[in-house]
Amino acid sequence: MKPFLLLSTRPEDEATEGEREAVVRLGRLADDDLVQVRVEAAPLPPINLDDYTGVFLGGGPFNASDTDKSGLQLRVEADLGRVLDEVIQRDFPLLGLCYGIGAVSSRLGGIVDRTYGEPVSVADVTLTPEGEGDPLFEGVPSRLGAFVGHKEASRELAPGAVLLASGDVCPVQAFRVGDFVYATQFHPELDRVGMASRIRIYKEEGYFDPSETQELVSFAESATITPEVHRILSNFVGLARRRTA
Repeated sequence: MKPFLLLSTRPEDEATEGEREAVVRLGRLADDDLVQVRVEAAPLPPINLDDYTGVFLGGGPFNASDTDKSGLQLRVEADLGRVLDEVIQRDFPLLGLCYGIGAVSSRLGGIVDRTYGEPVSVADVTLTPEGEGDPLFEGVPSRLGAFVGHKEASRELAPGAVLLASGDVCPVQAFRVGDFVYATQFHPELDRVGMASRIRIYKEEGYFDPSETQELVSFAESATITPEVHRILSNFVGLARRRTA
């Protein structure tokens, strides 16, 4: 069986390693089932999608709506854009996590801005009828709680995208393009330990006042999220494997 590809954009080693561990564990993958490429570390070499079963696009501190993008961010966006163009053209399995929703939306002409940013919290997410019938959400309740914390969001869906999940604060929480290209605004890969770690790592990145760090860590460590939210990763692995079987 061909491995999955994880495209990571996080400059912080601890965050990058934690993201990989979560995708392996919650996706029910073996360690050698996942190839991780750190896009921020070096220019992305040509990617042959035929070498992989599917692609995970991880989150990170970059925002598609940033107005003062660094040279590094512009290079990362260009490298990812080339991969996304082929993924979308081929309807190749992809699951974008948080940053992925902005990357896919903006690539397809959706509007991504700061209108619906959410503080570090547990969001109430509701599946749409399309989401309830989608294999990505098999075994996931129609109302769920998941960790969020982001400065931007998709304000308007890209043409052709199908809304799969919404929320009271952020109306676009998940969508699908074609049959196999997915993105979520919430974090299905984060459990309590993972969220607490992210809070510590990104305390100086403008998501919250640094003086609130310990309070937010305590919140994350005791928060109630819907356990079945993690099935999204293993469901994606299953549907990608069925497509390529």
